[in-house]
Order: sequence, then C-alpha cells, then structure tokens
Amino acid sequence: MALIVEDGSGLAGAESYASVAAADARCSSLGVASWAALAEAAKEIALRKATIFMAAYRTRWAGRRVYRHQALDWPRYDVMVDKFLIASTIVPAEVVAACIDLSVRSGNGEDLMPDLDTGSNVLKRTKVGPLEDEYFQNTVDARERFTAVDTLLTPYFGTAGGSNSIRLVRG
Repeated sequence: MALIVEDGSGLAGAESYASVAAADARCSSLGVASWAALAEAAKEIALRKATIFMAAYRTRWAGRRVYRHQALDWPRYDVMVDKFLIASTIVPAEVVAACIDLSVRSGNGEDLMPDLDTGSNVLKRTKVGPLEDEYFQNTVDARERFTAVDTLLTPYFGTAGGSNSIRLVRG
C-alpha cells in the first residue's frame, strides 16, 4: 500500500509527514547507511510509526489544526516562529526532519513507544533525624528520550509548551 504523505492540504488519509524520497535524501546527506539498506516497504512502515509517535506532541504544538478532519496535526494555523507566521498550507521542514529522524530509529528496530519498565526503578531512601522516606525513583524519563527531535521541534511548540508555564516578553 502506497504511503500517503501530508502535503500541507490537510489530507484526511495522511499517514506520514515525510515521503520515502525525502527520508532517502536526508539520510544520504547525513551518512545514515542503515536507512539505505531497508526495503521500500520497511521505510514506509518506519515513517508511519514515526508519525504515530509524533502524535505525542499534540498538546504541545502551537496554533491549531487547519481542518477538522485532517489526519495529522499539521498543517496548522497561527504558528509563529522567530516572529514569522508559518503558512497554514505547509508542513514545516523541521517537522518533516523530525519524522525522518524518528523513522530511522524505528527502521533500526527501536520501539518509539515502549511501555515504561517500572522494574528498573531505583528504591530511594531518605532519612533525616527520626523521619524516614522510602520511594521509587523512576530512572527513565520518557519526555526526554529524543532530545535531538525535541530540539528540532521546540520552535513549533506553543507558548505553554505543555509545561504549565507561559512565555513572557518584556515590552
């Protein structure tokens, strides 16, 4: 089945932000040899999985979706980056690049959305005088798993960024 790539028109059946050709070009320019070794069908699957993972950013994106029935979060209205309005008829290059970078990981067999392993938590004990606390300290922070991808996408996150804070600008 051919991959349906979002082209900025808000396709109801879109499955990916990036095409196989765009992924091939980016991976080639970055020297990612493992991507070239994948079959076309495997590349399409990896791109679909990366796009599914990117739905985790839904609450963080700036602006709002253009069409009610579009399949993916992009294109969007009211997105400003570096004080420039992003056209509501495109998927930004950084969003496409993030999708490709995640698809490379998926293509290499990495599970982009694994269940958190609560067994790897570390027992932490704190004692101050007669008071003692004991709790599990999570050793895996899922929010910080893909820092390179988050760095690419940060300009496209809303002012609150999903972190219960707002951006202040001094006038």
